[in-house]
Amino acid sequence: MKNTVLAILVMLPMFAACEPAKPAMSETKPAAIPEVPAGAETATLGAGCYWCIEAAYKQFDGVHSVVSGFMGGTVKNPTYEQVTTGESGHAEVVHVVFDPEKISYAKVLDWFWKLHDPTTLNRQGNDIGTQYRSAIFYHSAEQKKAAEESKKAAAAMFDDPIVTEITAASEFYPAPEFHQDYYFQNKSKNPYCKFVIEPKLRKLKLDH
Repeated sequence: MKNTVLAILVMLPMFAACEPAKPAMSETKPAAIPEVPAGAETATLGAGCYWCIEAAYKQFDGVHSVVSGFMGGTVKNPTYEQVTTGESGHAEVVHVVFDPEKISYAKVLDWFWKLHDPTTLNRQGNDIGTQYRSAIFYHSAEQKKAAEESKKAAAAMFDDPIVTEITAASEFYPAPEFHQDYYFQNKSKNPYCKFVIEPKLRKLKLDH
C-alpha cells in the first residue's frame, strides 16, 4: 500500500496541467483592465500557463499590476474554453503594467526568459497547444527592438534554438476573474500549483 501511494505521488506532476476546477457562473466574468498610471508602460508576454508567470511578475518591485488574459488570436471576446481548444488562435499572456523608473523593460524581459523554456514550440511541460506558445507582444518600436536584442542575448542561456515569436500587440482580452491571482488563491487546492508553479518560484527565490 505504501509503495502504491508513493507511486501515485511521483506520477502526479506528470498529469498536472493548467486546467482549473469548473468555476461558478458568477466567476466567469472577465477581469477589468487596470488603468496605466502616468509614466508607466505595458508589457504583454506569453510563456505557457499564465498562472505561472503572473505569480512571479506581481512580486517584482516597480510592477503596478498583472492581469492574465489572451492575445494574438482571431476570435473577438474569446472565452477561456475557446482559447483552450487552440481554435481561437490566442496565446495565454500576462499584461504587465510597470514603472520603467523602477524596473526597465529589459529587466522585465530578463525575467521572461527565466520563467519558462522558450525553446519548446507550443508547449510548456504538460501544457500543449498554440495557446501556450512563447511570445512577446510589443507595444512600440522601442519595445520591438529591445525584445529582438533580448532574444538574441538570451540564446546563450539555452542549448536549443529559441522559438519565441515577437509580434505587435493586438487587443488584449482579460481572462475571467476566477483566473486572476490564481496561484496564491488556489495553491493548496490545485495540484498544478504545488507541482509546477511552486518549484519554479522556489528556484527563482520568489514568494511561494
